[in-house]
Amino acid sequence: MKKNICITLGDPNGLGPELVCRLLSGRKPDRTFLMIGPVNSLEYHLERLGLDRFFEEISDPKQIIGAKAGYYLYCPEKLKDFKLNIGVAEPEGGRGAGEALETAVQLLNDKILFGLVTCPLNKAMLQLAGFDFPGHTEFLAERSGVGRDNVCMHLGGPKLKVSLVSTHPEFKDIPNFVTKERILRCLDLTDQLVKSLGLEQPIAVCGLNPHAGESGRIGHEEIDIIEPAIKEANAKGLNVEGPFPGDTIFYFAAQGEYSAVLAMYHDQGLAPLKLLHFSEAVNITLGLPFPRTSPDHGTGYDITGTGKASLESFKAALETAEKMVDA
Repeated sequence: MKKNICITLGDPNGLGPELVCRLLSGRKPDRTFLMIGPVNSLEYHLERLGLDRFFEEISDPKQIIGAKAGYYLYCPEKLKDFKLNIGVAEPEGGRGAGEALETAVQLLNDKILFGLVTCPLNKAMLQLAGFDFPGHTEFLAERSGVGRDNVCMHLGGPKLKVSLVSTHPEFKDIPNFVTKERILRCLDLTDQLVKSLGLEQPIAVCGLNPHAGESGRIGHEEIDIIEPAIKEANAKGLNVEGPFPGDTIFYFAAQGEYSAVLAMYHDQGLAPLKLLHFSEAVNITLGLPFPRTSPDHGTGYDITGTGKASLESFKAALETAEKMVDA
């Protein structure tokens, strides 16, 4: 029997529940899926879209053990009173997302679930609801016991795959996160991923400064930190090249010359990725004790409930999670 997968609905007021209804209502499952979140968020979209109910509610998440292939929903006790306000960013939505994540991680840690697909949440609303994390990546890293320094955020599309040394710090703090240890950890995790995908080209590493520092004329991080990390990675047998200027390397990677790019910070890597793959990229957290994927877009409050949102990124996230749990 194929391993089961969890889907958290994210912010119930955002796109997550709509995407779930639109994709899964017409998709025949060959394994067990457990959705976690308030049931009224799904019922709203089923009624609005004229879709039949495609899932079975369960009162105890442990009922998923040994269940036949299908879609199941568990609403945590703390979300039974959830007040739906579609398309609105508010702390109640952050509470919905946070409580679903807490439940999911506990079930994953207990080996009741084996893979996770997370629908979008609003980071500010998550924090206002009392969950003090910058986003999914940091939340999952800490709650799973791995720790923030031991995971790597990766986003991939058909032409370009990007890992990040730092995720969501303030821009002025980014250099503090660019350490040899973090670069090596991200390179090791990215190397494992590209090999699992059958990719043989090198991994390219970005510099931190413009023009990769120009031999120390525009900063020393490349000389002091990034180049030594690359040399150590090569000594360990990893196929890694760089550091390269961030304004050129993504072009060559998108042409197929590199399996992936390791960027030093969020916008350095994700601006080119989203230019190419805005509606089809998948977010993967490398280094967790379980596979985790997510669509590479936000809550989309302005189009929630309209049926206009693309399903491609969520579909790719689901299919990637299935491949990873079966690997």
